[in-house]
Amino acid sequence: MSGPGLTAAAVVAVLMALVAGFALGRRHAHRGERTGALDLGTPVERATFHTLHTASLAAPPLRAGLTEDAARKAAKRLRSLLGTEALCVTDRESVLAWDGPGADHHVRRAMARVTDMLGSGRSQSVRTECQRPDCPLKWAVIAPLTGEDGVLGALVAYGSRESAVLVRAATEVARWVSVQLELSELDRSRTRLMEAEIKALRAQISPHFIFNSLAAIASFVRTDPERARDLLLEFADFTRYSFRRHGDFTTLAEELRSVEQYLALAGARFGDRLKVTLQVAPEVLPVALPFLCLQPLVENAVKHGLEDSTQECRITIAARDAGSEAALTIEDNGVGMDPALLRRILAGERTGSSSGIGLPNVDERMRQVYGDAYGLVIETGVGAGMKITMRIPKYRAGVYSSGPAAGN
Repeated sequence: MSGPGLTAAAVVAVLMALVAGFALGRRHAHRGERTGALDLGTPVERATFHTLHTASLAAPPLRAGLTEDAARKAAKRLRSLLGTEALCVTDRESVLAWDGPGADHHVRRAMARVTDMLGSGRSQSVRTECQRPDCPLKWAVIAPLTGEDGVLGALVAYGSRESAVLVRAATEVARWVSVQLELSELDRSRTRLMEAEIKALRAQISPHFIFNSLAAIASFVRTDPERARDLLLEFADFTRYSFRRHGDFTTLAEELRSVEQYLALAGARFGDRLKVTLQVAPEVLPVALPFLCLQPLVENAVKHGLEDSTQECRITIAARDAGSEAALTIEDNGVGMDPALLRRILAGERTGSSSGIGLPNVDERMRQVYGDAYGLVIETGVGAGMKITMRIPKYRAGVYSSGPAAGN
């Protein structure tokens, strides 16, 4: 991926362009420092720290995209980064945020100049032609903010005089902002992809499992009404969890509870043929993991252990503490699978197998969230059952549960 590399390059470029400006333009600010004060380094070192710190504060709002709220929160930091009299951020149609004086009479002119810049997509340095003697905004540098779809808007930095340093600095800061906007789009694309994959799993659950569960529940309505009632409650809780509307992540405790509900419904259908063993270490229950990650694997075990076989099916689900990770295994004694077929399924090739959605879906989402080292490890063979192992880091930035799914 090019995102992180671009970010580093942009920060380096900002430092190259701005440190000299800070060091030269504000050198007088350091002359009055009292001797004996705490040594904070040379002026250049202090300027470098200030630049990095200010950039770090401006970045989070920009990761939300080019919105009015994000621009408003970032504009003050960006103006401080450049040390300009005023600064505004626009999209292609309007000024999203203005920081500094002059907004009352410069906003309309700013958009007229941004419109001119949109055609070329190149930075421009222009005289503001402001006739107010008390207005410090005499020159403006208009730098494009770009994304995958071209020019998204502009960063406009205002100064009291024409300055080649400001032109270069504003251009590099605009490039850095553009990288943050590209990363925000990548985050949104990743979210949309995960939502689409979850929808695919839900589509798999809907026709196959719901029909069979309702048929099994119906079989107990006359013979065992109390059990039919309990199974209906399990069915309601399971579907409420599976079709909840928010959150990419859940806790292992919630996911295991959903698996238990699924197995209760499957047990109503298959009776004594289904034997399940749960081995769960309590300390891993709060661990966050991608939503709807275990149930497809357990459903796969039920299919290959019961639907494709006439023998008793034994399924073991284990979750143990492995230091910085939680280690999960789902093992069955079913018919297993040809390893070559399994490789094709994980590669996303269409095979006609119901495993063609669940296994690659979970494997891909695990890799997206945690990295390629955290894909599924599957041991199987024809007639040898299947064992699926997955490792989940206990702590990972951006991975947290949004809370219980009840009521959603």
